[in-house]
Amino acid sequence: MKKLIWMIEAGVFYLFTWLVALAPERISEQLGAGTGLLMCRVLGKRRRIAEENISRSLDYMRSQPEWTCSIPDAQGIAREVFRNIGRSLVEVCRLYHGRGGALISCIELRGREHYDAARAQGKGLIFLTGHCGNWELLALAYASLFKLPMSVVARRQNNPYLNRMVERMRMRYDNSVIYKDNALKNMISVIRRSGTIGLLVDQAVFPEEGSLINFLGRPAWASKAPVLLYRKTGVPIIPAFIYRQGASHIIEVHPQLQFSGGADDESIKNDVQLYSRAIEQFITAHPVDWYWVHRRWKRTEGL
Repeated sequence: MKKLIWMIEAGVFYLFTWLVALAPERISEQLGAGTGLLMCRVLGKRRRIAEENISRSLDYMRSQPEWTCSIPDAQGIAREVFRNIGRSLVEVCRLYHGRGGALISCIELRGREHYDAARAQGKGLIFLTGHCGNWELLALAYASLFKLPMSVVARRQNNPYLNRMVERMRMRYDNSVIYKDNALKNMISVIRRSGTIGLLVDQAVFPEEGSLINFLGRPAWASKAPVLLYRKTGVPIIPAFIYRQGASHIIEVHPQLQFSGGADDESIKNDVQLYSRAIEQFITAHPVDWYWVHRRWKRTEGL
């Protein structure tokens, strides 16, 4: 029975992506924004999570020099977040069906010099990012912009048929997928072949997997994986983010993170805080481009 349900889910998803991809490109932006507003209305639980997360972070973000947002309240920011989620969904549908070439060709790249400096070290590379903007587009655009493939670390979908579809899209342009089951070993293998890894590290982890740091003014558990990879391989780690500007996308590459490389708990925590601060600065500068709908601060009640 479960197999049948999975097949139906995958079939419905495929039909949806196909219909969306067939829509004329000139209406894609409006279609995406409308889809996002519908999701905002229908997915009440997720909307409330986003509004609560934003509301509890708003005073902190407003106190930071990166803050320039003119939207006055959490509800307004959440609405724009959902509009952007809808736009990204439509873009991913077009990419899945091979109709997203114009999207990639219109991306503006900033900070290329930081990429070149990291790549010149000959040790491989980690693109450290989060669920910002259309993060799937960031991974797919990498090969076009830098003429090299990327290995993307991802969670395997519970539905194997749906997982196959998502995997097919992620492996376009010669990219590969590293699943979290055996991620550390596979990431080290890619790094030792001077490859590039795309790592999203902005979600909550279990305490045994992370360090307790400050994120947007509140305690949060953050993954130690980038810091451990650096300690083991010396791989340069550079933050990179994608966000919307009008109807186009900007990719910003930042300078390499300067980790201490220390092995004690305090050094690791400081290094985790360092990369988390880079993500925090992006969110503060572009609050409508972050995926506020997940429970980023879970497992920290009472801390």
